[in-house]
Amino acid sequence: MQTNTQTTPSILVLGFLIAGLVAPLHGEPVSLQSLVTPSTIIQKDRQPVTFALHGFIEFQSLAELFAYIKSQTTRWSRLDQSKRRQLAHELLRRGVESRVISMTDERPLETLITHTAAELRQAIANVQEPVPAGYSEAFLAVQAKWKHSLNCWSASPSIPGRVLSNWYPIEEGIVLHDATYDSTEHFWQAVKYHPDITIAQLTELIDRLEKKDWSAWLERLDSDPELYLENAYAVEFLRHNLAPERLRWFGDQLTRHNLQPTERARSAQQRSGAPFRFSAFEEKVLWGDLADVFHLVYRFSAPADPIRKTLADHHFDGIDLEGRKMAFLSEDFRSLMLEIWRVKYLQMPRFREVIAGIPLEIRLEHFLNDGDSPDIPIPIYVGYLNQMRELARAH
Repeated sequence: MQTNTQTTPSILVLGFLIAGLVAPLHGEPVSLQSLVTPSTIIQKDRQPVTFALHGFIEFQSLAELFAYIKSQTTRWSRLDQSKRRQLAHELLRRGVESRVISMTDERPLETLITHTAAELRQAIANVQEPVPAGYSEAFLAVQAKWKHSLNCWSASPSIPGRVLSNWYPIEEGIVLHDATYDSTEHFWQAVKYHPDITIAQLTELIDRLEKKDWSAWLERLDSDPELYLENAYAVEFLRHNLAPERLRWFGDQLTRHNLQPTERARSAQQRSGAPFRFSAFEEKVLWGDLADVFHLVYRFSAPADPIRKTLADHHFDGIDLEGRKMAFLSEDFRSLMLEIWRVKYLQMPRFREVIAGIPLEIRLEHFLNDGDSPDIPIPIYVGYLNQMRELARAH
């Protein structure tokens, strides 16, 4: 079930839509009043600045977000009033944060953090359009959070923010589990493939998934509120990536990169010759998203579904690393992030100085268009990152 939504190729590759009926802004400073007015469509380079829930469900205005929230709170008859209110509150806060922490435009965040809480309250009080319960509190919570936070991602305007991204290219390479990688992202995505899986086998799997009608499979996930709400990002991720055109895109990318049929997926992502055969971006949207599709289809398929056995036969029933077998969504697998960051931030002095130099009163965060992550939830990722800073400062 999907209501009034649009999808993007990736949470980091944002498409833009032509503005609708509301008069948009055109690259000038975004006023606080316009930011909190639900009907405002912010524009940059004459394109709407979109924001999202769960990484893939896009909106141009907060008014569109309100309509979506209403549709979700009435979507499942099994939800009681308390759970409906809780869901509405959570979606509102996340949507407001996604509106402010744009992946393509710094102006909304600049506007919010350069005004006081009192000015924000007054601007919201001056709104002449309908707003849902908790609207002011959602904006105030986002303002309080981001006045004392650094968003650590590859396009951060802050150099430390970029360096602390897994995507940051490491010129000298980083040695992890006896292999050299171009970045920590390269290791994180490569390890999702069994050492023996070949490009030919991946191509066969993609073809098999492309021939399957996934509508009933996805409907089963949509119809269960407990399952969907606990795994909303993963479900929306699968809805997008199981589309035939997206699966064809994965196959086309494997061909375009001149990968040989007998070449092994994991070793192809390691540095064995010239560095940066794949960029960190390609690691995420090609290798990472493809592996996540296989692992998540295995995870969410019914036990008797034949696709589950097929994926297990190709080792997508877990993560294999040096004789260890870890479930994809397990604490063991997620803790690998701490392990590889110990190398980057504790054993490599230039990165240790960067993370240790950020004052403790600044919270390290990782927010990407309200996208979570199918392999390591953002709250756990952020907790690890702040933990690494404390270790680096004590090192």
